[in-house]
Amino acid sequence: MEPFVNERAPLPRNMIENSMFEEEPDVVDLAKESPSNPIDSDDAIYEPRNSRLLVRGLGENDLDEDEEDYESSARLLGMSFMNRSSNQRCTSSPYTRQQPSGLCLMPFAKTLVVGVLILVLVASMAMVIFFLPGCTFTRNGCKKNNSTMDNIYPNSTSGDPFPWTDLRLPGGVQPVHYDISLHPNLTTMNFRGNVSIRVQVTEETNKMVLHSSNMNIVKATFQGEEVKILEYKPWQQIAIKFPEDLQKGVYVLNIIYTANLSTSYDGFYNSSYVDTTGAKRVLATTQFEPLAARKAFPCFDEPAFKSTFIIKMIREPKYISLSNMPKAKTADLKNGLLEDEFEKSVVMSTYLVAFVVAEFESVSKNFSKTTVSVYAVPDKNDQIHYALDTAGKLLEFYNTFFAIDYPLSKLDLVAIPDFLAGAMENWGLITFRENMLLVGNNSSPIDKQLVTSVIAHELAHQWFGNLVTMKWWNDLWLNEGFATYMQYTSIETIFPKLDMDTEFLRIRFKAMAKDALNSSHPVSSIVKTPEQVEEMFDSVSYEKGASILLMLNSTLTEEEFRKGVIEYLQAHQFQNTKSEDLWNSLTNVSKQPFSVAHMMNTWTVQKGFPLVTVTRNGTQVTLTQEHFLLNAEIAPTHDSSLWHIPLTYVNDSCSALSSCKQVFHLQDKTATMKLPDQVKWLKFNYRSDGFYIVNYDDKGWEALIEALRNDINVLTHKDRASLINNVFALSRLGKVPFRLVFNLMEYIKNETETAPLTEALIQLNQIFRLLDKRSELHLVSRMRSYILECFRTVMEKQSWQPESSVSKMTLKSTLLEMACSHDFTNCTQEAKRLYDEWAASNGTYQIPSDLMRTVFKVAAQTEEGWGMMLHTYKHSISDPEKHKALEALASTQDVRKILWILQKSLDGSMIPTPEFPFVVNAICKNFAGYLYAWDFIKENWDKITQKFPLGSFAIQSLIMSTTSQFSTTTHLMEAQNFFSSLGDKGSQLRIVQEAIETIKLNKRWIETNLETLQEWL
Repeated sequence: MEPFVNERAPLPRNMIENSMFEEEPDVVDLAKESPSNPIDSDDAIYEPRNSRLLVRGLGENDLDEDEEDYESSARLLGMSFMNRSSNQRCTSSPYTRQQPSGLCLMPFAKTLVVGVLILVLVASMAMVIFFLPGCTFTRNGCKKNNSTMDNIYPNSTSGDPFPWTDLRLPGGVQPVHYDISLHPNLTTMNFRGNVSIRVQVTEETNKMVLHSSNMNIVKATFQGEEVKILEYKPWQQIAIKFPEDLQKGVYVLNIIYTANLSTSYDGFYNSSYVDTTGAKRVLATTQFEPLAARKAFPCFDEPAFKSTFIIKMIREPKYISLSNMPKAKTADLKNGLLEDEFEKSVVMSTYLVAFVVAEFESVSKNFSKTTVSVYAVPDKNDQIHYALDTAGKLLEFYNTFFAIDYPLSKLDLVAIPDFLAGAMENWGLITFRENMLLVGNNSSPIDKQLVTSVIAHELAHQWFGNLVTMKWWNDLWLNEGFATYMQYTSIETIFPKLDMDTEFLRIRFKAMAKDALNSSHPVSSIVKTPEQVEEMFDSVSYEKGASILLMLNSTLTEEEFRKGVIEYLQAHQFQNTKSEDLWNSLTNVSKQPFSVAHMMNTWTVQKGFPLVTVTRNGTQVTLTQEHFLLNAEIAPTHDSSLWHIPLTYVNDSCSALSSCKQVFHLQDKTATMKLPDQVKWLKFNYRSDGFYIVNYDDKGWEALIEALRNDINVLTHKDRASLINNVFALSRLGKVPFRLVFNLMEYIKNETETAPLTEALIQLNQIFRLLDKRSELHLVSRMRSYILECFRTVMEKQSWQPESSVSKMTLKSTLLEMACSHDFTNCTQEAKRLYDEWAASNGTYQIPSDLMRTVFKVAAQTEEGWGMMLHTYKHSISDPEKHKALEALASTQDVRKILWILQKSLDGSMIPTPEFPFVVNAICKNFAGYLYAWDFIKENWDKITQKFPLGSFAIQSLIMSTTSQFSTTTHLMEAQNFFSSLGDKGSQLRIVQEAIETIKLNKRWIETNLETLQEWL
């Protein structure tokens, strides 16, 4: 392995001083240290390049002089270069003449004009000669192009014109059925394939275009006749040109090919793990969504090209193979190999095709005429029973709710040891990360909440996404938004003790934070390039999509909403749809006095969400809507965005019960409503079911704050949480002063519910981390004291004993982690006591799972504890325990360990590469590591983008984890320079725009509120 120091990327421009005048620091190759004691040497020192610009005790203002030095250095470099060039030109020219000192020669005006004209004429002739092709001056002249094809079509790999000019495939040829035969070799890590595609030509055409990526095509035949395949690699397309137009009808294309198993966690890729005996095991599995089926077999790889499939898989006897459908038969090939053939599939999109070849064990059970099975590696076969029972219950719920039975006879859930996504909804063969599916005997209800959520999400996809699929990725939210909404709805019904309602509220706040940025996008967006498709997998498609469905459901009756969903599924099963199809189905069954389609289009075709301002004058209330936009630049002078907002509200006479809710439909910029005389206060957006933020006039805020001081139960816990979320957001927008935030937060000392407490802590921690990363030491200390004072009462009530309620577990885990990070009320001592007891018990004592993360993080701050966490991570077969140990390893303050874990998680040598984004995120939460992580990302960008697709959720996470807490001019310039240097390797990504915008907003917020913070803290 190459030493880490040799993999440095070019420095951003604002870092030039350090590279010019300082030698590179020595870096020890931590990967070569002994795994049992990986980091012993105290001689290994690595200083991140940008940490030299911003260190503890040095704020941004202290950098002004250094910045002048950078600018002066740059000027000196430029002047030196020009002077050197000038000197060379002068000394080498034979026409240079020395003029007598002090003598000024002035030519006559006529001579000067003539000279200039001659120079212009000579220069013009030189330019003509330079720019004309050389063939212009030959006897035969230049060859004329008889066709415009070369100017229209790109060249294929063979040099012939490729007969298509669009990233999207032509629609005149439709696949009807695929016969796919594959033989993966898990020793050489490649595979052979044979695909036969029956196609329907619906429009006369002289070409056929489909997708293929990184394949060696051995032979292709069309209707039994060998044909030439043209390939255009930039678009991952292949084509066949025919001498005459194909008439409408059915044809067969057959392609024999070979390819390597992918190493980037998409397509048909190889995975591995080490079992409890220390032996390395290998397997092959798939991840095709969104654009990677083309890496496993040539195909029409767009969602609208639905087809049926028959899969055949050749394997060694020690492996099993799985695919979407049940196995039809197994043939002995008499050469030590077996061939499994699977039943013909239902009609589906290519991204839902899946297959696995591995040494797995399973458990099965029948639910509603469907055989449900859960597969895992043999060492973990005792952790699959919870998933089996959970999947069965959810399957029965969805069969009833959607009034359409799951259409396949089997449903497999498979835990993959090396898997990048959380899970993938392949029809009949759902694949998961191990920690998203497996539940051990010591797993807590919080662990079960996570597993249940992921299973519920993926099972919902079997209807929304698989049975009915969006036509193109611009409407990805129809898949992901609905699956996200149904995951919370189903769990609230079947597993109410898991408290998913509070979690759903949290992710709605998360979606708003992203959608408030100018770099956000509409729920239904125009996407063309692969990077744009990848970037659609974000919180707007998932959480905002789910949030607007919740708002719609709370506006309609429960029965209307369900009837509309059922009509939509029944009308479009096994087909593709657009957003309008869902809205039309809901409009058809709705008895509301408005069009569902008209209302919901205002939420899907424009980005962002509204800010509703409530102004009261006696009994008259004026409601005004505008776009809630955290614009880092100059605000636009005119924004015509309007939403149809189903405003809900309660007042002091009735506020806590659902029956108290009243509705006002705001469709115009401004509207008014009348109140009874006796109303003291109004709270809009009941239970935060609507996707909008509310601001009140001064008296409105005063009345709400006073009501909470007197009795926090006048509002539901969700309403209290939404007030906290809204006031922080309004402060960030500049609509309310930060003093109002402090005024509202006075009530928090009396709060006992999880949702408002965790929301307040999240918001205050964001400010704390901004100040911490800027090294505003005095403010950091005061902010820490303020946070501890706000939460002192509730923290002192926390015990170190197990909780039964998931909500209370979540609150305890959050509060204790915060208390230990700030060394409050002897938290670290108690955590160390639990760790010591656990470490000395040789596995007989188990730390309560909801306390384990906090205990492990405290332990990892010592040399011995960190080594124990590493041992636990390497040898534990409990995935929740393993994941918490990894987070603890990444929380260390030791720079050498930080660098070691970054390198190990990127190269995958000890920590699987899919964990790299999680490791970076954990490191960036602490002051000690965030600059090192940022440097590591910059210096290893090429390697990172080879492992993770551009625009993917992993890339989004890495960029935001490393930059979202920057707030200085220096870091803004550095981020801008780095991202602009990437070219087509990342500079075009929307997440880059979001990162730059976030830094600017952080910087502006700090500059605006620093004085207030100093005064109030």
